[in-house]
Amino acid sequence: MTYKIHKLKSGLTVLVAPMPSLESVTITVWVKTGSRNEDPKVAGISHFLEHMVFKGSKKRPTAREISQAVDAIGGEFNAATSKDWTNFHIKASKNNAETAMDVLSDMVINPILAKDEIEREKGTIVQEIAMYEDMPMAKIGEVFEGLVFAGNQLGEDTAGSPKTVKATKREDFIKYRNLHYHPKNMLVTVAGGISEEKALDLINKYFSSIKGQSYRDVQDQVFTIKQKEPQIKLHYKKSEQAHFILGFMGDPRDYKNRFAQSVLANILGGGMSSRLFIEVRERRGLAYAVKTGIERYQDTGYIETYVGTDPNKAEEAIKVVLDQYYGIANGKLPITKSEIDKAKGNIKGLLALSLEDTEAVNAFFGESYLFLGKALTPEEIFKKVETVTLKDINFEAKKLFVPEKLNLAIIGPFKDKFKFDKIIK
Repeated sequence: MTYKIHKLKSGLTVLVAPMPSLESVTITVWVKTGSRNEDPKVAGISHFLEHMVFKGSKKRPTAREISQAVDAIGGEFNAATSKDWTNFHIKASKNNAETAMDVLSDMVINPILAKDEIEREKGTIVQEIAMYEDMPMAKIGEVFEGLVFAGNQLGEDTAGSPKTVKATKREDFIKYRNLHYHPKNMLVTVAGGISEEKALDLINKYFSSIKGQSYRDVQDQVFTIKQKEPQIKLHYKKSEQAHFILGFMGDPRDYKNRFAQSVLANILGGGMSSRLFIEVRERRGLAYAVKTGIERYQDTGYIETYVGTDPNKAEEAIKVVLDQYYGIANGKLPITKSEIDKAKGNIKGLLALSLEDTEAVNAFFGESYLFLGKALTPEEIFKKVETVTLKDINFEAKKLFVPEKLNLAIIGPFKDKFKFDKIIK
């Protein structure tokens, strides 16, 4: 699988990944902005704007008209907001690619942003924020980032707060769009059963109206790691289960040895035969959900393990996870060749399966190209993964798993962090 890059006269970048055997096509519009780029007074505006794009556009003035247009072709549409990107997509049959392109471009380029819709949507978003407070498995990620990125916009919740959402006005959306929604700060990705020529014809037809005259590059508030000792953050919630993330500060998107770190994370908690799944769930029955992953931004990143457990067993679960982290780093629990081979196979297999979906292909190529100006093909990634050695993995473990980089965030019925402090220090 490969892709082709085209630059339009407006400055808009287009990435096309033809998949001739497929009947579907997904068009995704990426904007290189998210919650880390916001004025704190209107925190959550990136996410709020994501909602408003669906509420009416120049050609289809109401939310109903937009949804009817997509339903009429049996399409699917959605959007997402992260700390540093926002995207919007429509997936449809290849025969309906033009309609999908028409609807999506009009939504993103020409949202009405009606004042009455803005006021109405404020209530919806406040309820969404409240919903995630009642979903600790989803909320714990924001709590963890609030700890490790304290004092930086990266540490703020993507949805903002009820106060900042209620304070947002139509003028704030206009200002935000003028600052960020410009061709040079955007990318359109197209994947599926559509030719490169056809995709370009449609994009030129429907996206040529994006204006780019006033664009200026917006510099992120750079995050610098200043941590010198382990940190803990408790988020009190009366609940039947405790949810925690235990993680270490790591490296940014372009870190050259990121594939060794990916193999390491997979060995720790990448599947049902991973070390932590076996140790935490199978041998001790401490949790149902256990997983390890890596999050990367342009200037920083981290490796983390999530566990949901009985509050009375949280201390034991934390100790088990730490034992594996430090056991790999100090050589007391050495990684074996069979673990490496299994992790490599798991990474490659899951990637191959995910890329059978056109939406996933856009995500795979899109985020990488948006931030790095290039994207590796699946075949190139397979080769990178295969070259990872035991020496590479041990080097990364020793570099990452040191106490001064350790962070623990917990949601549960805890008010005193002393007992957890003892464990991690």
